[in-house]
Amino acid sequence: MSNVWDEVPDWGGVGALRLDRRTRLGASVWELHPGGVNWNHFHHGSEELVVVLRGQPTLRTPEGERVLAEGDVVTFPCGPEGAKEIRNDGEDLARILIVSTNVQPEVAEYPDVGKVGFSVGRDEWKLFRPSDAVEYYD
Repeated sequence: MSNVWDEVPDWGGVGALRLDRRTRLGASVWELHPGGVNWNHFHHGSEELVVVLRGQPTLRTPEGERVLAEGDVVTFPCGPEGAKEIRNDGEDLARILIVSTNVQPEVAEYPDVGKVGFSVGRDEWKLFRPSDAVEYYD
């Protein structure tokens, strides 16, 4: 018998199992292996809620860093004040549930690497540097 957790991909120490994305409210379970990072970012359209299911991931926000415990719930508004990075500094797997309003189209910013991402379809993200911008007639 297959275990649902066997279906979580490993994207370099981080993977997500999409639970439901058919409506504007969706959820994913993220697994962060030791050293894994859910990159620092914020959304312009979607709000998010994180629930720690397993482990003790470290949360980085504009206010600083703190270690989360199983059962902790944290919400993130749209915009720069909702910026977050979740990483696993521990030696055991960390598992988090991320619930999102899944606004489409969506724009996200990744301040650590100076990129902007946009999505016009479910899970179809394109990333760009603002310096790549061109005028309409270019």
